[in-house]
Amino acid sequence: MSRSDLVRLFVLNAIADDYENVDQTILSDVAKLGGRCGLAIERSEIVEALAWLIENGLARAYLLSCFEPHSTELEGMPKIDPVEQDFKTYFYITKKGLEHHSTDTRWPFDDQDNLRPDWVLDGTP
Repeated sequence: MSRSDLVRLFVLNAIADDYENVDQTILSDVAKLGGRCGLAIERSEIVEALAWLIENGLARAYLLSCFEPHSTELEGMPKIDPVEQDFKTYFYITKKGLEHHSTDTRWPFDDQDNLRPDWVLDGTP
């Protein structure tokens, strides 16, 4: 598995059960998983992964608000640099993304949530 594939997998996991913002939750969720694999994952990698996931129909971007309409789907990948201060842009997995995520056998953690001893990144332990 390539590093990019792993980051995409972690990002899909982070957005699989709720709308999530990059700077509010996705970054910390992905960084924690990466750390457990011995990797430091940068915000730019997460943004790149989100762009790829959106381009391939596995995720969508939304503007969320406490006012009507509460969510507005955005076309394509929004510009989210620099870091958002108002946390308006959120991401959510699509049905296609959920199917992909649930059938991907490359998850690096076992059923006890430990790093699998046979897990490798690009052929390197």
